[in-house]
Amino acid sequence: MKANPANPFLVSGYQGPDYFCDREKETEQLASALANGRNVCLVSPRRMGKTGLVLHLFNHLNATDPSVRCFYIDIFSTQNLHDFTTALAHAVVGRLDDYSEAALRRVGSFFKSFRPTFSFDSQSGVPSLSFDIKPSEARRSLSEVFEYIRASERRCVIAIDEFQQILEYPDKGVEAELRSHAQFLPKVGLVFAGSKKHLMEEMFSSAKRPFYQSAQKVGLKEIQIEAYRAFAIGLFAKAGRDLKPDAFDLLYDELSGHTWYVQMALNRAYASGRKVTSVDDVQEAIASAIECENATYKAYCEMLPRGQLSVLKALAVEREVAEPLKSSFIAKHALGAASSVRQALKALVDKGLVLKSDSGFYFVYDRFFGLWLRTG
Repeated sequence: MKANPANPFLVSGYQGPDYFCDREKETEQLASALANGRNVCLVSPRRMGKTGLVLHLFNHLNATDPSVRCFYIDIFSTQNLHDFTTALAHAVVGRLDDYSEAALRRVGSFFKSFRPTFSFDSQSGVPSLSFDIKPSEARRSLSEVFEYIRASERRCVIAIDEFQQILEYPDKGVEAELRSHAQFLPKVGLVFAGSKKHLMEEMFSSAKRPFYQSAQKVGLKEIQIEAYRAFAIGLFAKAGRDLKPDAFDLLYDELSGHTWYVQMALNRAYASGRKVTSVDDVQEAIASAIECENATYKAYCEMLPRGQLSVLKALAVEREVAEPLKSSFIAKHALGAASSVRQALKALVDKGLVLKSDSGFYFVYDRFFGLWLRTG
């Protein structure tokens, strides 16, 4: 059984439903889709709680049916099909079976392109698996891994995070190959999660693409303030402490409800140990989080061309802007020609410093950085 965390406001990992805020509707959407044979395309900006939601879903599924095997794979750092195949194999090979001698023999003889080798820790008896997939055998190995998953006939859910990364692979036909495997896994639910909305939408909404209409689309937005307030005040109360509602509301508003930034500020406010947490205290918590990134933010500003920095600062001052090319916005912040603003905005989006929300507003992605620019 996991020990309770020293600080209940987690900024990484998952430690159970007691430390997970809301997302009841999204969890039910995902669980219902998977239970009824529909794969899912889950899209959200980074640091909105996508990974936490996937792990919460796994907890929910296992609570309902402990026999379901759940696997999470983050492919953000993968560079090619070989990396993807290796990540998938490490996640699932050997883990769809028990560790009986017969099962190990079956796994050992199943693969032809690579040979998994099992060993057991001499003291703990915990089994481990090792193998080496050759780059030249990546496609064959991938087929064998998917065949292994299909042949197990065990119900499982595989979540592949940052799925849009496959578009960066130099290998040809990766989308089509993965789609061909995905459609022949009757007992496997797939969650394709991604943080780059335009790429994910192109993959799953364009009739020209292999994954067209192959998954139910689920978006992730900010947790509603009422639910988040009750969650935060409740965790403070469990420790015999008082988080003032107006203090939480200010914190939520300053960080636009962006999950990771709200969690980080709450984590720091809780860490202060004060019996009563007021508006001044949450402002201090936000300031301390920003101070830790001060050198990084200065470096960002030094690296950006002047035009891009001017547009970034203007967006930060306004918090969010629907029409950054509008003459009134450009004149107010003395940004120069609209063509230069358009070019600077595109560069900032490409660098991941600026995002465009579902409602069409541009904003500085790093909420702490936005505050730093606005108040600096």
